[in-house]
Amino acid sequence: PLQRMNFIAIGFSANLNLSVYGGAFYGDAPDETHPWCIHDDNRPQPRVVTPDKNQISLSPPSDAISLFNGKNFSQWANLKPDLKTPAWEVKEGELICVPHNGSIRSQEEFGDCQLHLEWAAPRENDNVGQNRGNSGIFIMGICEIQILDNYHNQTYADGTAGAYYGVVPPLVNALRPSGEFQFVDIIFRRPIYKNNQLLDSGSITVLINGVLVQDHVMIEGPTGHRSRVKATPFPEKGPLVLQDHHHKVRFRNIWYRPLPPRAIEGGTDGPISAEATTAKRKEIAAVIRKDSEILEDSSNPLPQLIRVMESLVYEKNDEAYQKTVRLADQYVATVSKLTGEELTTQKEEIIRIKNSFEYCAKFKVIPADFPPLRTLLKIYNDQGWNNPKK
Repeated sequence: PLQRMNFIAIGFSANLNLSVYGGAFYGDAPDETHPWCIHDDNRPQPRVVTPDKNQISLSPPSDAISLFNGKNFSQWANLKPDLKTPAWEVKEGELICVPHNGSIRSQEEFGDCQLHLEWAAPRENDNVGQNRGNSGIFIMGICEIQILDNYHNQTYADGTAGAYYGVVPPLVNALRPSGEFQFVDIIFRRPIYKNNQLLDSGSITVLINGVLVQDHVMIEGPTGHRSRVKATPFPEKGPLVLQDHHHKVRFRNIWYRPLPPRAIEGGTDGPISAEATTAKRKEIAAVIRKDSEILEDSSNPLPQLIRVMESLVYEKNDEAYQKTVRLADQYVATVSKLTGEELTTQKEEIIRIKNSFEYCAKFKVIPADFPPLRTLLKIYNDQGWNNPKK
């Protein structure tokens, strides 16, 4: 409380308007699920941590899509379409905001992504609070991750560098000194709607200078100033928007990597619906059966046997099962003729096929009393391979 009183006293002594700098009467009030006002100065400040001082720019991975070539504006446009050429500067490989000339957007549009960029605030800056190195990273032009020079510069917590603006403050303040480049890495998953029903809220993870500042935070909706966000459907794709907030913030090394779809939108990693699972298993089985056709060899049935039997793990298929029986009988008939040293030479192969038969029997792909399996088990036991000492 004393610290809060001192802040207010300092505010009045400096003739500052508290409605501009935060406080309990500035943004939307607390509600049923949010204990803080928007831009609440009563909210605890992010703890300061010291990041790695290494300033080597991170090279994009091989599958990254560059959003700035370091030479011109060919990959950018003004956010307002009535302006033809972005009125920002490109100098020494940096994209530099020219204050009061408007925000810019990438020509490229994308959704779920891994995004990387590097930004630097002006080195000499005596301004305070939100009036110091202010800009923003708007993913899809919708969700803002705040850019602000918070090196020894306090403001409302949900408006500090790395904040999901107006929603979630950063876990910590991990900025390097003013004027140095700050490295930002963002993992973004947009909300998924179907028929205006929310299926997946999406999430955002942010690292600044290698330090985690947003930890898989749920997307509540588009960000705004002084207003609490409201859930709303997102498009599949949108541009990256860099904000002109009247400060000469510099950017470089901007790239992204598109992320694969989640299970809920057609991806196959993670739990998916029974219907989608059946369809995908059918697709996988068909690919494996097709692949097995090129392995046909009357003198060596084993490769095709393994591949055809493998398809049955994904989908029951009478034709594939009958082929498995025929090839298994052919293989076992050959193995049954081996004796002594010949069996020892084939030991690893026989055990591998026995294990494959047992796996399929366990999951009811083949019957438990599958004759070829019984034959291989007899060979296995007769040779004493079931006894490790032998």
